[in-house]
Amino acid sequence: MEHAPSWLINSLIYLGAAVIAVPVSKALGLGSIIGYLAAGMAIGPWGLGLVTNVQDILHFAEFGVVLMLFLVGLELEPKRLWSLRRPIFGWGSAQVMGCAAVLFIALWGASLFIPAISTALGGWKTAVVAALGLALSSTAIALQVMGERNLLPTSSGQAGFSILLFQDVAAIPILALIPLLGVSSEVNEASSGVDTAYAAIKIIAIIAGIVIGGRLLLRPLFRWIARSKTPEIFTAASLLLVVGIAALMLFVGLSMALGAFLAGVLLAESEYRRELETDIEPFKGLLLGLFFIAVGMSIDFSVLINSPLLIAVVLTAFIAIKFAVIYGITRLMHVPFQERPVLSLLLAQGGEFAFVVFQAAAGAKVFAPETASLLIGVVALSMLISPLILIAIDKLWLPRYANCGVELPDEISEQQAAPIIIAGFGRYGQIVGRLLLAQDIPTTVLDHDAEMIETARSFGYRVFYGNATRLDLLRTAGAATAQILVVAVDDVEQSLAIVDLAKEHFPLLQLVVRARDATHWNKLRDRDVTLIQREVFESSLQSASSVLELLGYAAPDASRIVQLFRTHNYELLEQMHPHYQDRAKVISTVKQGRAQLADQMAKEREMAGKSI
Repeated sequence: MEHAPSWLINSLIYLGAAVIAVPVSKALGLGSIIGYLAAGMAIGPWGLGLVTNVQDILHFAEFGVVLMLFLVGLELEPKRLWSLRRPIFGWGSAQVMGCAAVLFIALWGASLFIPAISTALGGWKTAVVAALGLALSSTAIALQVMGERNLLPTSSGQAGFSILLFQDVAAIPILALIPLLGVSSEVNEASSGVDTAYAAIKIIAIIAGIVIGGRLLLRPLFRWIARSKTPEIFTAASLLLVVGIAALMLFVGLSMALGAFLAGVLLAESEYRRELETDIEPFKGLLLGLFFIAVGMSIDFSVLINSPLLIAVVLTAFIAIKFAVIYGITRLMHVPFQERPVLSLLLAQGGEFAFVVFQAAAGAKVFAPETASLLIGVVALSMLISPLILIAIDKLWLPRYANCGVELPDEISEQQAAPIIIAGFGRYGQIVGRLLLAQDIPTTVLDHDAEMIETARSFGYRVFYGNATRLDLLRTAGAATAQILVVAVDDVEQSLAIVDLAKEHFPLLQLVVRARDATHWNKLRDRDVTLIQREVFESSLQSASSVLELLGYAAPDASRIVQLFRTHNYELLEQMHPHYQDRAKVISTVKQGRAQLADQMAKEREMAGKSI
């Protein structure tokens, strides 16, 4: 392979690492970001050593963050962005200055009393730059996670986005401050007032040009390109727009991501918005993945090996301090309690711009290169462990406090005697309940969603708060004397637990159970439940019947075909049930059943004189 071009070898390495690591990480429940970071560590200088030019890759992959901000801008119309000006500059500045101030006090105080930290961090200048760099958060990881969790439209998503956007703006004065703290005369050489004014005018002119040009030129330009009816040129023009604006912003010393975001906002009302999103989304995803791989490769394990205790102390203190400060800010912002931990953690980790800040500080001789490596390692590790901590929050914290701050209704306490009990009053149970109510059949309904109960009660339903997996609440609901229990909960494990309780303690109670899928159906049949309805089966058959009628089948013919399929499907499920844990046997049974159904359908068509 010595004659192979470098781009081919690198593509093979990066794509191979991602394709292996990300699915494994997702299968383990760790998410895609951890997979990318692990892939980077594996192929980087401290892993297999397949890639050594880490900084070059990191700079190239930062374009993924730029594309992501452009796509976020496309979702924000100018009016909506203007409405966010207060949280952007208000809460955004509070987060950056608050975190930086507390981190500076902690670093400066620790350096006075802990020799190891004093040696590593040095004087107050180091503490200032370290605090400012650590106050920034990872836009790439935060927006990626919020997008995966559909948090961006929520109050916490809007709060997080506002703060992240301000950080992109704040990074500019932070970088401008570094030369003033340096010891190099070349770096510290004061610029004349004329140079400063020229730089300011240049920045204002570029931003004004982007705004005015975006309003007046971009739409006609895209309209002209669209008339050529060459999709690949439209894609090229989309990328050219983002690259061009990023280059302009970089030319005047501003954030590339901020410029791309501004361009996205200007095109948010364009008729080409959806096409731009479709064209750029694949590039954004791949480049973001490459960015995370580069972050994993950038972790300097020599620093970790030489100072593991120092790294652990700084990392733990830095995340804990930022988490505490940001959590306090989210309370002041009235972010819902359940959303605060996730938002606080996403903003508590270090950010990709910290790499630039610390490298610039080392170049200006604010601190030694070893200190820069230590701080960069801390930031990279924070980006690595934050998704892991997020998983722990999801599993340990949020379930425990899911209803915190919500006034829960009193649990069912008075003995009920209705002949029907419905466990679960969501979209499925409500249909059953409405039909019974229309027939004036007394029904006791149990559910543990406080908000849903309040809504149902306002419509006149007798719904009680309680978890039907508890034996005492089932007894109070009248299970000992009721005739029928309808198990309509959507959680499979809860459904099976309710069935087990009813079978053991109320053997005369007839069970009608909602099944999520065929696997759930089989587990219910193992418990000798016979009245089972898969939740989307009948509605799917109705849709299939409509499709047949639209194809020209008469309504009676369509109904007969659907009934034939329904009967066949139930019979097939019963045939598979004894073997549903034997994959080979199930596949064989399904194939045999499919062939039988095809033959039967062919005979039906022949008899009806129809052909598809």
